[in-house]
Amino acid sequence: MSRKQARRKQISEAQDFDIHVGEIDHRLARRAVIQNFRRGAISQDSICDAHPELMRVAKNYGRTTRVKCPICVQDQLVTVTYVFGPRLPRHGKFIVNRAEIEQFASRPESYMGYLIEVCRSCSWHHLLKTRNI
Repeated sequence: MSRKQARRKQISEAQDFDIHVGEIDHRLARRAVIQNFRRGAISQDSICDAHPELMRVAKNYGRTTRVKCPICVQDQLVTVTYVFGPRLPRHGKFIVNRAEIEQFASRPESYMGYLIEVCRSCSWHHLLKTRNI
């Protein structure tokens, strides 16, 4: 690889990193919860307790994934995105599409986005990512 190509790759990687500044991935915590459930250390009732409003949004607007629920193994998981911040209700705002996220990103205020996975069958839910918007 030439020096010029190496420099371009380095700049590209830096830009990719900047895109994800302020993002926290919660997959390790997810894995720990699932392992504890499979070992019998925690019960299904204690982890399949999604709030009724989260279940309503998941059933009506959730984006289907290819991942089966790790708890009940009956249904595909769906993802739901919420945004919290200034001039929004206390319970946050559910985001329907990417254009809404871009609207929040263009505002001068700082918002926090939450990506949650939900099983519509057993009410399993877990926070996947948080990100500054």
